Amino acid sequence: MIPEEMAREMREELTRVGFRELRTTEEVDALLAKEKRTVLVVVNSVCGCAAGKARPAIARAVMNRVRPEILATVFAGQDPEATAQARKYFTGYPPSSPSIALMRDGRLAFMMERRDIENSDPFTIAATLVRAFNEFCTPATA
Repeated sequence: MIPEEMAREMREELTRVGFRELRTTEEVDALLAKEKRTVLVVVNSVCGCAAGKARPAIARAVMNRVRPEILATVFAGQDPEATAQARKYFTGYPPSSPSIALMRDGRLAFMMERRDIENSDPFTIAATLVRAFNEFCTPATA
């Protein structure tokens, strides 16, 4: 596990744009177990290439008029129990860091795995997310 000081800036790239950190299994379950609204869950990571592309792409995508109602994140390598718990909701997908899951009505509607992220640039990642938002999310009210 890397020191918290090193991960702080990476965490803040998402929290600055409205993401709520889920740092315990209880926080993950409290949000995902019964939530019916759209939820974007980002598995953040220290991976330089993939996560370094994903975070700015995610920040750009959530500026879209149509976006998930709830933005949440877990941090692989920092909060391992919360991350493992979140991944239990991503049925059909192996663990991947970083990754981006869009939940709707308590079910996985869209998934972007590390392999999808590391082979793309931030603009393509953002465009892919916006397409998923437009397909699965209702317009944001705020």
